[in-house]
Amino acid sequence: MSDKNEKKPVLLSGGNPQISKGLGDAPVQAYIEAMPGWKSDIGRCLDAVIARAVPDVQRAVKWNSPLYGVAGEGWFLGIHCLAKYVKVAFFQGALLTPMPPVTSKQETVRYFHIHEGETLDEGVFENWVKQASQLPGIQM
Repeated sequence: MSDKNEKKPVLLSGGNPQISKGLGDAPVQAYIEAMPGWKSDIGRCLDAVIARAVPDVQRAVKWNSPLYGVAGEGWFLGIHCLAKYVKVAFFQGALLTPMPPVTSKQETVRYFHIHEGETLDEGVFENWVKQASQLPGIQM
């Protein structure tokens, strides 16, 4: 049970939780817990699929977004809450087959958006995660 004096994270524009930067599982779980409404369930699901696909995945929160990567290889995926959806960014998404559906201003980045009421196709998402984890990640 949480302490009623415990401060809840501030929600920034679009409902994105403001979580202190940190490495490891704890800050990512704090972010997921602070995701508003239905987005928290999506966050737990995404995190579980990522952990299943990449058992030794590295986690961090930077710039108020959970990042997932492979030790020594950089970050391959990030999550961010927006007003109407949860955005999953594949940093080398243009190299995935099939490519995630949403383009970016950055040539290699591709996005996948999850809106309220939509069901995550865990098979497709897990396939993207496995592929992305095999590619060189980005350093942040």
